[in-house]
Amino acid sequence: AASVIAPYAAPDIDAATLLALSRDAYSSFRHESVAPLVQLEDDHYLMELFHGPTLAFKDVALQLLGRLFDHILTAKNQRIRIVGATSGDTGSAAIDGVKHCSNVDIVILYPNGRVSDVQRRQMTTVDSPNVHTVAVDGTFDDCQDLVKAMFNDHPFRERHNLSAVNSINWARIVAQVGYYVEASRRLGRTIDVTVPTGNFGNVLSGWIAKQMGADIRHLVVASNSNDILTRFFESRDMVVTGVAPTLSPSMDIQVSSNFERLLFEMNDRDGGATAQQLTRFRTTGHLVLEPDQFSTWIDPTFRAGRCDDSQTLATIASVHASTGMLIDPHTAVGVAVARQHEDPSVPMVTLATAHPAKFPDAVERATGVRPQLPEHLADLMSRPERTTVLPNDLMTIESFINSL
Repeated sequence: AASVIAPYAAPDIDAATLLALSRDAYSSFRHESVAPLVQLEDDHYLMELFHGPTLAFKDVALQLLGRLFDHILTAKNQRIRIVGATSGDTGSAAIDGVKHCSNVDIVILYPNGRVSDVQRRQMTTVDSPNVHTVAVDGTFDDCQDLVKAMFNDHPFRERHNLSAVNSINWARIVAQVGYYVEASRRLGRTIDVTVPTGNFGNVLSGWIAKQMGADIRHLVVASNSNDILTRFFESRDMVVTGVAPTLSPSMDIQVSSNFERLLFEMNDRDGGATAQQLTRFRTTGHLVLEPDQFSTWIDPTFRAGRCDDSQTLATIASVHASTGMLIDPHTAVGVAVARQHEDPSVPMVTLATAHPAKFPDAVERATGVRPQLPEHLADLMSRPERTTVLPNDLMTIESFINSL
């Protein structure tokens, strides 16, 4: 990780310091390989990204990001307030990454009733005075819009010295590049990678890894029923529809905010042209690419597929029956879509993005087996919760943060 991130961190953080911070960040992971590769089928591998403290791939970036924040803020004698939105996993991973940081307060917005019980409790049971959670009466897209609006409110942003842990923060994206590089290095040949994604951040990290030289042929975007990305790759027209609750709630997203970064590259890094396209997208609910943009940027690298809840359950069941392994619903979406795109000549790596015990009801429904939380979270469901329920209203949210 340190060698991948180093070009982006210099000159603010030297290589030796970055290596020390990385080693400290990943010492909290329960597997010595941090992100082990496990063979699922012939030339189909799972890369397990859920061995961090909150059992999700977000830990890979956010354990490091918390240490980067603490290092830089201590050196500069500054304090920040992090505001973030979560569809389930970012919030708990961000909170765990900064809960011991003396120079950081964190406020996480999540959609009320739209995250799993385990995901919610991983956020609301943290007993640290610098941690605050808000259950917003709305969707993840609403939460994400509120966060963006707060960052665009310049007096508010400056008053609180706001910072981000969502993938709006470039460090989040680049910290994920390392496991793509590692997957191709370990297998020692060209690979395809399937990525369960709703917000495009994880797959964007894969695209960056490919640009940096990782031996990746195709990046396969795996969607659940909220399939705006898959529909886009099929039709070249990104069309917003309603968000449907699914068994894979971290992907219940319609506005994939990180696609803006790829669009910026497609537009030869023309910020004005990109802003115009996104303004039209927000106004009309449609984003259409030029044919040459699609043929140059999308067709050579990206593939896509979808998996609904019934297919998700069937995939969890089939993997358990054939291997004895339990996989979570998001990983199951990835496995199902990967199977649609397997090529005998190229190994497939599917990113296993969450521990099955984060979604025990779905896993038990599919297999009859209820996955158990690791020992450090064994009493999670009995810990007292602390959260605030607020409406989907910017002024109300900002007033709450002003009162902290």
